[in-house]
Amino acid sequence: MAINFDLNDLQAFRAVAQLASFRRAAESIHLSQPALSRRIDKLEDALGVKLFERSTRRVALTNVGRAFARDAERILDDLDNALLGIRDVASSSLGHVTIACVPSAAYYFMPQVISRYHRAFPRIRVSVLDASANEVLAAVVNGDADFGLNFIGSQEPNIEFKLLLQERYVAACRRDHPLAGKKRVTWRELYEYDYITVGKASGNRLLLDQALTGLPQRPPSICETQHVTTMIGLVEAGLGVAAVPTMAMPGGGHPLLTSVPLVDPVVTRRMGMIRSKARPLSPAAAQLYRFVAEMKVASRRRAGGTDTADVDGAENAHSVDAS
Repeated sequence: MAINFDLNDLQAFRAVAQLASFRRAAESIHLSQPALSRRIDKLEDALGVKLFERSTRRVALTNVGRAFARDAERILDDLDNALLGIRDVASSSLGHVTIACVPSAAYYFMPQVISRYHRAFPRIRVSVLDASANEVLAAVVNGDADFGLNFIGSQEPNIEFKLLLQERYVAACRRDHPLAGKKRVTWRELYEYDYITVGKASGNRLLLDQALTGLPQRPPSICETQHVTTMIGLVEAGLGVAAVPTMAMPGGGHPLLTSVPLVDPVVTRRMGMIRSKARPLSPAAAQLYRFVAEMKVASRRRAGGTDTADVDGAENAHSVDAS
């Protein structure tokens, strides 16, 4: 049995599904609202199902619509990526790439990479899933992201891990804090002050707990957060100090925050790109992957002492893969 709908109908459906508004969707694909509604009606009639629940105030996908949205997105992306693979039309093709990142890597790497990528491929959409280390790994394994930036995953048998840099943990504190004037701080010294940490579900927490097993038990923290970025905000507010990876610290001479290297031991983490060994990257994703890889040398310089060669020789250094 032939199904009577076309590519334009799928694109109209995707626009409404993403924007949850017929008006905004019509504007995004340069159609009138009546023309957009006719395309959605045609698609629903062809499929014999209702894809949207519509009222005067809202538009929402039905259960069937949500399932179909994933399939439609995959179909359209496959078509866009096929066009992207043709060199003559690569710069003007549509496409969609999803990259999953731990928040510190999203902040540190992605603004420059996405800016460069957008200049080269202005019609390709980039989605950034900023999530915990475990969620980033799951997104790549499950195919919800094309690839990821993470500090775990190198021990996963079905994951390829490409090292970008190795960074050390530092003490984050305010510039008016007693630790701010020191050249280095031991973990025991850090624990003498009100201490803020991430929760036990965090990959950073697991990494630090593994690396610091030889130290006396740290005192209870005054506050636990889910993400390192939130923890830095609490430090900035003057609530305490925290141990954070270097790239999570704000750059550009922050007026309130500073960092001091942590020693005895030096603890590092390995940040890299992760991708599925079983699933090839689309042409659009492969190009973004290359752009991130090309940030490697520049990123080591920006990190200030976090190059792999710098930390490998540090006395009492501990590098832990929390996977």
